Amino acid sequence: MNLTISGHHLEVTPALREYVLTKLERVTRHFDQVVDVSVLLTVEKLKEKERRQKAEVTLHVKGRDIFVEQAHEDLYAAIDQLMDKLDRQVCRHKDRLQDHHHEAAKRQGASA
Repeated sequence: MNLTISGHHLEVTPALREYVLTKLERVTRHFDQVVDVSVLLTVEKLKEKERRQKAEVTLHVKGRDIFVEQAHEDLYAAIDQLMDKLDRQVCRHKDRLQDHHHEAAKRQGASA
């Protein structure tokens, strides 16, 4: 898995990098076919303080790219909410990949 963590208008500290890595472990625990992950942490100069810190991630899995973004006044809270969203989307993608369309037990017994 290739991982890129970059910052826009902020320096990505080792503590911030470690925090993102620990949060990403939950996503990779659910779905291990992740090819590439790109995380962008941004501080925007907005008038309203509550949406200044922004985190976005692009996750490349086999057959699909998943993009999620989240803004909050605290960067750590934005990362938490972002990983929750990403986890839900990855689980949904994993469910779609699994074949749920097998024959019912009644039909298998009738044909035999």
